Amino acid sequence: MGFSTSTCTEFVEVLASKAPVPGGGGASALVGAVGTALGNMVGSLTVGKKKYADVEEEMWELKGKCDQLQKDFLRLIERDAEVFEPLSKAYGMPKETEEEKAEKARVMAIVLKDACSVPMEIMEKCCEALDLIKEFAAKGSKLAISDAGVAATFCKAALKGASLNVYINTKSMADRAYAEELNQKADAMLEKYTKIADETFESVLSRLK
Repeated sequence: MGFSTSTCTEFVEVLASKAPVPGGGGASALVGAVGTALGNMVGSLTVGKKKYADVEEEMWELKGKCDQLQKDFLRLIERDAEVFEPLSKAYGMPKETEEEKAEKARVMAIVLKDACSVPMEIMEKCCEALDLIKEFAAKGSKLAISDAGVAATFCKAALKGASLNVYINTKSMADRAYAEELNQKADAMLEKYTKIADETFESVLSRLK
């Protein structure tokens, strides 16, 4: 089953089940896609309006970037499911003999890197989306400003959700230097972009109340 092409009902039902995938990573990618699409919608409601003619070109540019990000997030839903299976199998490998222990350690090193790469990319895409949403909130149609705030909130949630999937995998890595490198990258994205998301939300809120 292609999770990115399933209905909302199907996705939620399988997410709630004991099936190994999708999990938090795929769900975070979906939330990122929805948040990005909401930002894109603000742009759609802005272009073609005389009142916003001065930002028309910029809106189209932002929308084009959102179109690509939406595709990226949907691809990452599938990719997250793909990298989980070998990780799950690796955890179940025997480790009775020294040879088995060595082989398990070798395989774990590979699959943990793969498993980390997907949530790291989800985080990166969330950061890109939040930069775009900030612009939609500042310059897009005032009639859709609340949607820009929701978009920022969703992408912040996706960012934080994906970070947990990074940390749970780096925790199991034998290569602690590499694990710390990934943790620091994730920490930096969280620090910078949760702030941008919060600032965007507060900016929207201040214009609604």
